[in-house]
Amino acid sequence: MLSIVEIDRGTPAATSTKTVSLEIDGRSIAVPEGTSVMRAASLAGIAIPKLCATEMLDAFGSCRLCLVEIEGRRGYPASCTTPVSDGMKVATQTPKLAEIRRGVMELYISDHPLDCLTCPANGHCELQDMAGVVGLREVRYGYDGANHVYAKQSDGSANPLFVAKDTSTPYFTFDPSKCIVCSRCVRACDEVQGTFALTIQGRGFDSKVSPSQNEDFLGSECVSCGACVQACPTATLSETTLIERGQAEHSVTTTCAYCGVGCSFRAEMKGEEIVRMVPNVEGQANHGHSCVKGRFAIGYASHPDRITTPMIRKKISDPWQVVSWDEAFAYTASEFKRIQEKHGKHAVGGITSSRCTNEETYLVQKLVRAGFGNNNVDTCARVCHSPTGYGLKSTLGESAGTQDFDSIEQTDVVLVIGANPTDAHPVFGSQMKHRLRQGAKLIVVDPRRIDLVRSPHIKADFHLKLKPGTNVAVLNTLAHVIVTEGLVKDDFVAARCEPEAFERWKTFVSQDKYSPEAMEATTGVPADVVRGAARLYATGGNGAIYYGLGVTEHAQGSTAVMGIANLAMATGNIGREGVGVNPLRGQNNVQGSCDMGSFPHEFPGYRHVSDTATRQLFEKAWGVPLLDEPGLRIPNMFESALDGTFLGLYVEGEDIAQSDPDTQHVTAALSAMECVVVQDLFLNETAKYAHVFLPGSSFLEKDGTFTNAERRISRVRKVMKPQSGYADWEITQKLAQAMGYPMNYAHPSEIMDEIAALTPTFHGVSFDKIDRLGSIQWPCNDEAPEGTPVMHVDEFVRGKGRFMLTEYVPTREKVNAEHPLILTTGRILSQYNVGAQTRRTENSMWHEEDRLEIHPHDAEERGINDGDWVGISSRSGETVLRAKIADRMQPGVVYTTFHFPGSGANVITTDNSDWATNCPEYKVTAVQVLKVSQPSAWQKRFQNFDQQQQDLLKAAEPVTR
Repeated sequence: MLSIVEIDRGTPAATSTKTVSLEIDGRSIAVPEGTSVMRAASLAGIAIPKLCATEMLDAFGSCRLCLVEIEGRRGYPASCTTPVSDGMKVATQTPKLAEIRRGVMELYISDHPLDCLTCPANGHCELQDMAGVVGLREVRYGYDGANHVYAKQSDGSANPLFVAKDTSTPYFTFDPSKCIVCSRCVRACDEVQGTFALTIQGRGFDSKVSPSQNEDFLGSECVSCGACVQACPTATLSETTLIERGQAEHSVTTTCAYCGVGCSFRAEMKGEEIVRMVPNVEGQANHGHSCVKGRFAIGYASHPDRITTPMIRKKISDPWQVVSWDEAFAYTASEFKRIQEKHGKHAVGGITSSRCTNEETYLVQKLVRAGFGNNNVDTCARVCHSPTGYGLKSTLGESAGTQDFDSIEQTDVVLVIGANPTDAHPVFGSQMKHRLRQGAKLIVVDPRRIDLVRSPHIKADFHLKLKPGTNVAVLNTLAHVIVTEGLVKDDFVAARCEPEAFERWKTFVSQDKYSPEAMEATTGVPADVVRGAARLYATGGNGAIYYGLGVTEHAQGSTAVMGIANLAMATGNIGREGVGVNPLRGQNNVQGSCDMGSFPHEFPGYRHVSDTATRQLFEKAWGVPLLDEPGLRIPNMFESALDGTFLGLYVEGEDIAQSDPDTQHVTAALSAMECVVVQDLFLNETAKYAHVFLPGSSFLEKDGTFTNAERRISRVRKVMKPQSGYADWEITQKLAQAMGYPMNYAHPSEIMDEIAALTPTFHGVSFDKIDRLGSIQWPCNDEAPEGTPVMHVDEFVRGKGRFMLTEYVPTREKVNAEHPLILTTGRILSQYNVGAQTRRTENSMWHEEDRLEIHPHDAEERGINDGDWVGISSRSGETVLRAKIADRMQPGVVYTTFHFPGSGANVITTDNSDWATNCPEYKVTAVQVLKVSQPSAWQKRFQNFDQQQQDLLKAAEPVTR
């Protein structure tokens, strides 16, 4: 007997551990109770014809191809919707079933074009395949067989075979003539994506798929995630690139380089040309789903703006000079050596990238520490999730989230604070919405009404619409209710946490000043809403907290992270599936860049540079003495540059001139440096201040690994040659060699081997193991040889959990008569981070500029109409954006994104930062907003400087483009 007890994700049944035995086509098998007949047959290696069924979707039973005969049962039930039962005897192939299936298929084909030779789905069309499987050889009706002229509808209306294609979206085409109304696209939009943008209108032969209410795809609620395209069994929904380029001839599995979800994709290729990106059903972070960025927005990799040849110049006012790689390395090394000889070894440093691989990031920090001889290395996580590292290390003992994404399937109460998953982490956002539609409760803590607060079939049970800057106050009020109402999980705290620290914290949050009533005027959240949310989180079952930059990018970012950890420990919501503290990392490898030792005070694995044993370990491996004092953080680099003591900077894959706060301060610091080296795909804003430009490689042009927000290490595989000739890790290696420090890796797998040898949480990681398992969640070592999906199961990494006191300290950024509004910032679905990639794709059709969202009341007071140009002024600067009147804002708060450099969003953010980590306070800036008619003075300077830099590039254009 064949015994099969494991059912993969997407199975329409069977969480039961009880097995039942049955017979299919004479074969005896055992499967979990609740498994469908179709799934049982598949597991036994028996294929039943199907059209409407697919692993990604729940069983539907509409196509009537998967009918079977069951002994003792009347009729022909659909195998996809029929659960197995003990002793069942099933026949999947009989003469009667063959006759029925041919008849059903004949009806489908009678209403379908027979243009298979020219159809873009030819070669992967399920309708075509099933016609062959059931043995259909003729179609007796539906068209004139002699002339192949398709008949009119019986009522004289236009035949759907002649309905115009919908080409409104840039990424896929909807051809109604090929639709068999299987509903897979509708169900994918509902069940997988959760947008509910598609419907079936009409009945019988008049049935048709429609976006919204007879709109085109672009004008509907569709978010172009591609789930419908993935689900379509015909060419009704086809990628534009597939139509234009034809079928791929091979594919390579790799990992998306956009957000921190880390989706797995198959890059389908024709030689070195990408035909399309197909979400990998076996991807352990995305399970075959995707978003508009990962699936479609890859055109930047071959965009004509890419610089593919090294360039140097003495001053930023000089034209660029195209040079060979050897000249570029020699010049860079000579400049860094000159600066260090004149100003000391601490006068140079480097910045790693969260867009690059673990291996590339590791080499940059190694170059700085071993090659430059200092610890002046930092990363973009400084300006996003550095408080996560500090706060979680202090309380739980490890600088990372506690769960895997699939853990949410066991969650009863979801608490989202300072995060917008549907825009910033859309694939996980869809998974979260799926769980909420199943009945999980939702608490949202956000000053803005994000989509999760109210969207199809989802409504937050509590929305704590707090005033920006009061996260810590709100967390303390939640803790106050949990403690004073006796909702603490005392047994968990007693077993797992430091008793003295807990007692101090308990006394601290019990103070009357932290009651919801006392803090209501400060936070803006009604006391009854706070109490209701606290009770729900503490008593509603498994409670999981998901947070983002709306928590960390504050003056009290680290304090807020500690407050979140306090809540999880107090309620026992840590150490098992369905609970935990889960930071949603912004960029694809923020977690990895931190793991690899990108902070100036830590070696890889979050070990302080002052720890003698750790330092000696790296000294022995790297062959040089290493410093025991932390180096400069990014803000310190800027200050030292303006002081004349920091003059050389190597920036790999980051655009600090656009992404960091107080733009004018950043550009002044860059202008004061003598050698700025930028390694990137495009001449970005930072490169305008550079003296050396080293052309980088996209994720499609390299091997390595990314680590996503759930600590999942996934392989990045090269699908084409680097346009510049080198992958980023090779560039760093050759620069190190030019500096006189030996690096001689033949492949990134060797770099990972070194990381594993030196980093306890990575001891068991290797490319071979990742290839075998698909991915690995660290820690991966002798204690967890195949990784750790859930952390802190039996004890915390630090031993006992430590409750931290989280005194609320109001931000020093205050509103007044001159600046009466608070500006906060965030992201939007179609664009990514500073937009360098997505702005060079068709995604700009959805979001072509940064806009200022403003509440109708605030707009009316200022005479502002939707679409008006408005000036935004702060204590740091001023800029001009177009207004978008939106009631999702609360009065007194305005909001914008930062995806376009010309918008100047960071011109107006201040230099306020987190007390522990210097993470900027992007989320709280006091501003005034007034209607204007012309750009700001900064924008005029920006436009002039941008044009000047473009002119300086043109001299080298024939060689670099």
